[in-house]
Amino acid sequence: MKTLKYVIYREGKYYVSQCLNVEVSSFGNTVQEALDNLNEALELYFEDKDSVFSIVPIKETMLGETKLKV
Repeated sequence: MKTLKYVIYREGKYYVSQCLNVEVSSFGNTVQEALDNLNEALELYFEDKDSVFSIVPIKETMLGETKLKV
């Protein structure tokens, strides 16, 4: 069993859930639905046994915000 980190944020009327260890994301109408959908997407992703080797270990997380002129 692996522990994976994720982030959930609101985008328009949906909540987007994104795994930080592998490039898998999903969404839902609620935070719980977004998380449930992410777990389902991760299960499908890891059905390919080679995917287990693509997990990037994350020991520390920080959340920040920055502004850029674009």
